[in-house]
Amino acid sequence: MSERRGVLSAGTWCVDFNKSIARWPDEDTSNEVLAIDRDGGGSGFNMALDLKRLDPDFPVEAMGLVGDDDLGRFLFGECDAHGVAHAALKALPGGATMSVDAFNVQMNGRRTHFYHQGVAAEMTPDCFDFSSTRARILHLGLPGAHKAMDRPWRGEANGWVAVLRKARGFGLGANLELMTTGADRLAELGRPCLPHLDWLIVNDYEIGALAGRETRRADGSTDAAAVARAIGEALALGSMQWAAAHFPEGAVAGARDGSRVALGSLALPASAIAGANGAGDAFAAGMLYALHEQWPMEKCLELAHACAGASMRAVSTTAGVATVGECLALAKKWGFRPLALNP
Repeated sequence: MSERRGVLSAGTWCVDFNKSIARWPDEDTSNEVLAIDRDGGGSGFNMALDLKRLDPDFPVEAMGLVGDDDLGRFLFGECDAHGVAHAALKALPGGATMSVDAFNVQMNGRRTHFYHQGVAAEMTPDCFDFSSTRARILHLGLPGAHKAMDRPWRGEANGWVAVLRKARGFGLGANLELMTTGADRLAELGRPCLPHLDWLIVNDYEIGALAGRETRRADGSTDAAAVARAIGEALALGSMQWAAAHFPEGAVAGARDGSRVALGSLALPASAIAGANGAGDAFAAGMLYALHEQWPMEKCLELAHACAGASMRAVSTTAGVATVGECLALAKKWGFRPLALNP
């Protein structure tokens, strides 16, 4: 494993149609879309492109299933343009690439996704062949977004467990990205995966769902102390070295030895924010890059927040992310919000 380098970004590869609207509409009304941006999306694409924007020389590989259509060709073109190796990203003849309509509401920064699975529904563990990869880390997602993968598979709880078990057999460390869905469904799909992970980078709601704990207060704000407790409970269910959970106010990371590290989010001025779509993926990319480079956890959180903050300067999921040096310069310029773990 020491001879390996880079990240294999596998699972969900799709095309996002990012649409900006002034406010969320009532049903049966006509409403103007203020701007439309087409970009790659999904956990696989976003991680791959964010890592390449952070460090163009960092090795990144793609793995997944797309359609043999215009959207699939668009994704291959994006990989070529940014230096992402895509021999393991397969196009299914006659199939439709997964697509997402992502609505970004200007008045409150909230976002809502409508997705069509296309060939992503047909992806199975048999689509994952790790025999040729030179990557050190597998980034895998998204449970809940792939019909066949979400089902039991040859004695395993679901296809995601089968893929993670296979990856470990080839010497890959693994991180899993989750999809924010119903808490019960998230726990059903995610908990069986935890014993096969080396790291877990999720948001506050997702860590709470895995732990069976509420992490958000009645007013919608995050209870950082509850997040820290949920991290401990998730670690006890799995094999992760570290688990980290991010939220608008900051992030908390926890290790198996009981240590916890907390850091407030980047204090972006409102005038610099174009949208939050992709900020969570950018946080994960900054964190995974720093973990790969074996940085101390405090520095991992700094880069993760800086990367997330940089991403919010653009409506699309990846266009705002800059190099490691540029992201850290933004952190130095704007600083971090205060965050305490006290109840």
